Amino acid sequence: MAHIIVVGNEKGGAGKSTVSMHISTALARLGHRVQTLDLDLRQRSLGRYLDNRAAFLAKAGLELPSPGHTDLPNIDKEALGPNENANDRRLSEAVAGLGETNDFILIDCPGSHTRLAQVAHSLADTLVTPLNDSFIDFDLLAHIDSEGDKIIGPSVYSEMVWAARQVRAQAGLQPIDWVVLRNRLGAQQMVNKMKIEKALDRLSKRIGFRVAPGFSERVVFRELFPRGLTLLDLKDVGVKQLNISNVAARQELRELIKALNLPGVEVTF
Repeated sequence: MAHIIVVGNEKGGAGKSTVSMHISTALARLGHRVQTLDLDLRQRSLGRYLDNRAAFLAKAGLELPSPGHTDLPNIDKEALGPNENANDRRLSEAVAGLGETNDFILIDCPGSHTRLAQVAHSLADTLVTPLNDSFIDFDLLAHIDSEGDKIIGPSVYSEMVWAARQVRAQAGLQPIDWVVLRNRLGAQQMVNKMKIEKALDRLSKRIGFRVAPGFSERVVFRELFPRGLTLLDLKDVGVKQLNISNVAARQELRELIKALNLPGVEVTF
């Protein structure tokens, strides 16, 4: 069965769809069969990203390795069992239909608590949580004291992950490999940044996640969206010389894929 990667937290603006697009495209470029699901049924950022990619490549006459994308199937409500949730069935049928023909399924969750996101987390073999480098985002994981030094207790998102872990344990599945990405990092080494680093290190040992480097804040990610491209596509679309920022961003992506330690993945780009 496919290895399921879920990209999620409960806050918008952390870069989930950008991370999802780059992970799924990197895996496709490494020769793996990848399908994506976008659970943000209203905004569809990842779905729009891939729509843009298909349109741009068709117009340019290019064929580049790309992840596939599947919309959740419609469900006849009359076919649901007693107390069965329609969205649960939609997600389970989508995953079941993709699991035997793909190496990876990547699920991009919305930036809010929804039933679909909750179920998706229980399906995750690898959970990737992008986190802006601020105590506002850190508050999703844990409550801390006013000085930012003492962890008081877990917060709403950590509790949801804990519940997902319990569901998997009861089903006899492997534990979730939870990876928190420090995303949209600024260039300066500030006191606040060091406090967050220390707090994440303490919390990782307490509630069981790994910390990995994400992406720095770069204009290139916003520029690539209308064409559905990633950093790995630039040379294929005619960019002959990457600037320093693009080279650094490509290295960040390489380190991210390595840090995820996904089964059967050897990073060669």
